[in-house]
Amino acid sequence: MYIPHTEKDKSEMLKVIGVPVFEDLVKQVPSKFLWPKFNLPQESLDEAQAAAKLSGLAARNCRPLSFLGAGAYERYTPAAVKAITSRTEFLTAYTPYQPEASQGTLQAIYEFQSTVSALYGMDYANASMYDGASSFAEAVRAAVRVTGRKKIIYSAGVNPQYMDTLKTYFAHSADYTYVKVPMKDGAMDKAALPALLEGAACLAVQTPNFLGLIEDMDGVAETVKKAGALLVAAADPVSLGLLAAPGEYGADFAVGEGQSLGLPLAYGGPYLGLFSCRKEHVRQMPGRICGMTKDRDGKRGFVLTLQAREQHIRRDKAASNICSNEALCALAATVYSALYGPEGLKELAEANAGAAAYAAERLSAIKGCSLKFKGPFFNEFVLAVPGKAAAMREKALARGVDIGLPLAPLYPELGETLLVCATETKTEADILKLETAVKEAL
Repeated sequence: MYIPHTEKDKSEMLKVIGVPVFEDLVKQVPSKFLWPKFNLPQESLDEAQAAAKLSGLAARNCRPLSFLGAGAYERYTPAAVKAITSRTEFLTAYTPYQPEASQGTLQAIYEFQSTVSALYGMDYANASMYDGASSFAEAVRAAVRVTGRKKIIYSAGVNPQYMDTLKTYFAHSADYTYVKVPMKDGAMDKAALPALLEGAACLAVQTPNFLGLIEDMDGVAETVKKAGALLVAAADPVSLGLLAAPGEYGADFAVGEGQSLGLPLAYGGPYLGLFSCRKEHVRQMPGRICGMTKDRDGKRGFVLTLQAREQHIRRDKAASNICSNEALCALAATVYSALYGPEGLKELAEANAGAAAYAAERLSAIKGCSLKFKGPFFNEFVLAVPGKAAAMREKALARGVDIGLPLAPLYPELGETLLVCATETKTEADILKLETAVKEAL
């Protein structure tokens, strides 16, 4: 039952913060967004009646056939994932901090870390972060701490929201500088790196990048290390079923968005940040770390370790201020990865690559449409269209198909383009519907 604050409670809270009335807290919000009261039904409803009414309201929602990606992907999640994560041993609002927390919970975290380390080819992984953006920002912060430098080099293909998050982390200081590596045919221009890297803390790159292009990482780490900088790589975990792991091409920190590993699209979250690093940087890694040890009887056990890095132990010297943990999401990713296994993950990646390739083939054959870039891509691609991309999307949405993300607001230099995504959930029939929707929207 929800018990609202009393008038006395509200009066005391307003007095403490020095605000006469509640309306003063929201006076900057345009009036069209403010509701004087909730328009709740006046009649009382029993449980069955309330459920029926709410179901009727929900039925008004339109769920189009979606070809959106841009960091959040529609994937099939095996039923076993929800069945296991719904068990009462795991499904709890409590976040374990004590080193002697439940052995079952700790083993699940340890298995998650092992999975992430194996996927990304790194020595260590933490117990998870909030999402891919926070993992990316924390990795760059770690590189700044290691090198003592405040110049950050990043590829133009990095998810713009990741960069917004990073700049928010560093907003308290004007000392940090950001230098963008330009793109060449949709991917990072490697030839520009040597001149840009002088005095840099790190190079931050994403592959596949925000536009779906697979970056050529051959020799990048050597160039970065020669400048005394570190390499931060963001990678989609499903793509690693086919592509080289960041550890293989010399990344110091490897991060990613774990939503693809068994988490649904749910209006922006909760998502799951994957974070891994090389052994020499483990004390700069944020968040909790679960280790395997032996108890006094010689039996195997699991324990939260290296906790002096964390804010609840030494707040003033903590590696990060991260507090809550995405443990349930991490468990879902662990179960999902275990169900697929290495071979299954490879097949999943192949299915994603195949779906995107087929969609690109069909759409680029439409008169006036073409692929913006020629390089290899995964999951999504950039489609150049003859009309206004945003208007085309609105027309297609009216017909029940979301044909992709207009890129002009994020990349004006790309002109009228759409970022189109097709995962393993999209059938041949779905892609043919997409083709029809694009034709009708022209």
